[in-house]
Amino acid sequence: MDRAQKEKLVDELGQIFESSGVVVVAHYAGLTVAEMQGLRAQMREAGGSVRVAKNKLAKIALEGKPCASISSLLTGMTVMAYSEDPVAAAKVMEKFAKDNKKLVILGGAMGNSELDAAGVTAVAAMPSREELIASIVGCIGAPASNIAGAIGAPASNIAGILSTLEEREAA
Repeated sequence: MDRAQKEKLVDELGQIFESSGVVVVAHYAGLTVAEMQGLRAQMREAGGSVRVAKNKLAKIALEGKPCASISSLLTGMTVMAYSEDPVAAAKVMEKFAKDNKKLVILGGAMGNSELDAAGVTAVAAMPSREELIASIVGCIGAPASNIAGAIGAPASNIAGILSTLEEREAA
């Protein structure tokens, strides 16, 4: 890799560190190519990405970024997972680490906050952006459906009473 390629990679990593809601760092020693492809596919499905880069270049890219505190985690064979959604990457990495013991989560960063492995687990337990939106929409929609039911109930009750009266007269 020549100098121009390294500079391009540092710029790409810098943009990733600035724009990501969460970055998770893990050791991946012992993972097969198929297992790594599975992790990448799961991460893509969740709206995130997985990146393996030289630690030295990643540390250079981290300089001056909000998540610069994770540079101490970049030792050995590390993989970085990131997503714009603050919990998506953490959820996928946590789930994958439970299924595959070769992936060891070291920590990460959420904005300016450094996370240890327990912090990543805590973030993974939080609801995702889509889950929060769905629950808010449900809360907003519930009163409207209750009002519609209350308005329609008297008419339904009157119709039931009239049909009962008709049945009595017919008998």
